[in-house]
Amino acid sequence: METVKPDYNVLIDVVQTRMPFGKYKGTFVADLPIHYLEWLYRKGMPPGKLGMLLNTAYEIKLNGMSALLFELKKVLAAKNQ
Repeated sequence: METVKPDYNVLIDVVQTRMPFGKYKGTFVADLPIHYLEWLYRKGMPPGKLGMLLNTAYEIKLNGMSALLFELKKVLAAKNQ
């Protein structure tokens, strides 16, 4: 069986990518409210990378791991100063 390693760049993209359309246009994917992510999940996530990032944010928030995104945002902000 092949060992699968996580792609940490996906988490970085979740906190740095802005929603390109809709009610929350301009909001970082990591900052989208869970009710909006739930609605997108029920409706069907958009295809491609954006859909993958939205689904990742949804799973993180659904499983009570939002602190992970908050901490990553802090680390990236400190790194960029």
